[in-house]
Amino acid sequence: KKTTTEDKAFLCINIYRLVPKDGHFVLYPGRLQFVIVVPILLDLFTRAPRFNREKNLSKYSNVDDNRAKLPLDARGHRPYDKRREEAPSLRPVPPPISGGGYRPRPVTETARQKKVERKPPDADGCLHADPDLGVLCPTGCQLQDTLVKQERPVRKSVEDLRNNVESVSQTSSSTFEYITQLKNIWKQRQNQVKDNENVVNEYSSHLEKHQLYIHETVNSNIPTKLRVLRSILEDLRSKIQKLESDVSTQMEYCRTPCTVTCNIPVVSGKECEEIIRNGGETSEMYLIQPEDSSKPYRVYCDMKTEKGGWTVIQNRQDGSVDFGRKWDPYKQGFGNIATNAEGKKYCGIPGEYWLGNDKISQLTNMGPTKLLIEMEDWKGDKVMAIYEGFTVQNEANKYQLSVSKYRGTAGNALIEGASQLVGENRTMTIHNSMFFSTYDRDNDGWKTTDPTKQCSKEDGGGWWYNRCHAANPNGRYYWGGAYTWDMAKHGTDDGVVWMNWQGSWYSMKKMSMKIRPYFPEQ
Repeated sequence: KKTTTEDKAFLCINIYRLVPKDGHFVLYPGRLQFVIVVPILLDLFTRAPRFNREKNLSKYSNVDDNRAKLPLDARGHRPYDKRREEAPSLRPVPPPISGGGYRPRPVTETARQKKVERKPPDADGCLHADPDLGVLCPTGCQLQDTLVKQERPVRKSVEDLRNNVESVSQTSSSTFEYITQLKNIWKQRQNQVKDNENVVNEYSSHLEKHQLYIHETVNSNIPTKLRVLRSILEDLRSKIQKLESDVSTQMEYCRTPCTVTCNIPVVSGKECEEIIRNGGETSEMYLIQPEDSSKPYRVYCDMKTEKGGWTVIQNRQDGSVDFGRKWDPYKQGFGNIATNAEGKKYCGIPGEYWLGNDKISQLTNMGPTKLLIEMEDWKGDKVMAIYEGFTVQNEANKYQLSVSKYRGTAGNALIEGASQLVGENRTMTIHNSMFFSTYDRDNDGWKTTDPTKQCSKEDGGGWWYNRCHAANPNGRYYWGGAYTWDMAKHGTDDGVVWMNWQGSWYSMKKMSMKIRPYFPEQ
């Protein structure tokens, strides 16, 4: 049976047998049918002893010689999947029928014919079988040509397939790595979820305990405390109503100017020392006239302390006067000089006031002057500081302070600074030689580019501030003495302070400054 060239993989032979002889193939009749794979035919051609391959294969010299060595791909069976299918086994079958049948054929003698050796035709170097023997099958050369023609596109397809397989392999590797990372992340997330569940459970138990505690507290303690708070609130309301009534009374009283009617003593002088020498013996308000060219003005004279004769230039006792003032009020003076006692017609009780920087400068520049500073805490304890020399310059010199020769029990804050500090920090609290400062006229020793950083603004009054103070007689008045930084307006020690006695955070109940001319005491 002759096949066409489209049958690329197999050669079918029917009835005839193909036998190599003298370098070519001869077909002999037979009764068998075969399916011969093309590589086997090629192998037969290569084994023919006198087969002239060089001549016939010269035009295929660029073809890979290993193609003839391809293994036989026998596929008559159907492979089975060992995981899903059972192993194949033979079925039981009865033996074939035997006995009977035709008798043997009679033997016929055939005339011996002389075999004529025929030379197979040659077609372009390829030998064909004898055409007299039947229909010709494709020769090995034709099959070779067909296979060679198909090998190139097949090889290109195989190469493309290999590249695709490599690409798929790389993609699979990266995908596998990504999946592995995802698995690890998933495991971490699962562990985190477990940890979170443990934390949530722990907090849930705490919340349950707190909820139980709150429930018990709300049901038992809070109602009791609410009743107590209600009673306190009612008490506060009654006190507020009383205070409102008192405030209304005071407002009505203060609608008219407050006037004090006092009989001023006839005796007078340049200052209180001259008055005591002229016969003034009681401590009360007097008129003094330091110079003939100046008008007389009122002062309070202390005629009892340290042999008397003291002119009071500053007094703090109840916080009734605000000392946080500007330059001009401190220059001219402010406050209440004195008030009259009940049943008495003279002003024998000193008030809160600042005499005035111009008057203080005038009095201290008349001659050597002594300064007495008295203070009292909220327990009734008293101390004093005496400076044998005390002078205040005029306004042109910013009322510069000069003190000397300390003695007393309060501590030398003006000359030596705060005793609690050492070194440079202590030097920053010395007041001697400082200019007078108010919050609108910054003359302190705190040199900074920030205009808000002023001692007078932070410490509550006008004073001879350095950077900033060891003493602050004109500071804010705090009831009770002790105070804290969160009570202060700027978080500083802005009370009526004398650090060398009670420290920075204690505001005095009383403090006064008094002067008199210096003279040798007998």
